[in-house]
Amino acid sequence: MELEALEKSIGYTFRNKKLLKKALTHTSYAFENHIESNEKLEFLGDSILEFVSSKYLYENFPKLTEGEMTKVRADIVCEKSLHEIAKKHNFSDFLYLGKSESTSHKEARPAIMADSVEALIAAIYFDSNLEQAEKFIVENLKEPAKIASNHVGEKDYKTVLQEILQKHGEVTITYSILKEQGPDHDKVFTAQVEYNHKVLAIGEGKTKKAAEMEAARKAIQQFKQKN
Repeated sequence: MELEALEKSIGYTFRNKKLLKKALTHTSYAFENHIESNEKLEFLGDSILEFVSSKYLYENFPKLTEGEMTKVRADIVCEKSLHEIAKKHNFSDFLYLGKSESTSHKEARPAIMADSVEALIAAIYFDSNLEQAEKFIVENLKEPAKIASNHVGEKDYKTVLQEILQKHGEVTITYSILKEQGPDHDKVFTAQVEYNHKVLAIGEGKTKKAAEMEAARKAIQQFKQKN
């Protein structure tokens, strides 16, 4: 597997190539080949990521409150955000996955991709220093941080929908999960939102909350179109 392309993409060349390979080694591959996986690197990378992202927000967004910084940090270091970084650098082309994992999925699962980013951060740290790890993190999170900081004060869709519907008095808004599909590690939930027993919209998401939020977002969109 040619890892030079990945090194070029992330802007860092490893002195210890074995460390890079370990960062990309999923537990399924490690188990089948009796080697160490990237789990311990991921553990450390998670802590480095939280520290560096906190430091970056503190230094670059002085107007944010402590609570707002917490929300922005949660947004930029979540699985979805890290998965986007992995996709940006084509991690799926370089991951070492076991047969069980690679045959059951057409492409690496988002969680595996996200974990490998955290493992890579720790690998860079061990191969050089915190400064290089910080460089990689900031380069990949500065834009998401900017976007998240601009929207941190916005209300969530369920709150907005409730305010729209309650302008003319009390109403009954209920959310219900219609179905859930897929294996435990990759479920998709379908939710609907009702207003006075009338279905307004249906949404899907990776969690029940996300599905409800999507249903609320669609309902808000419908109200905007009508008005």
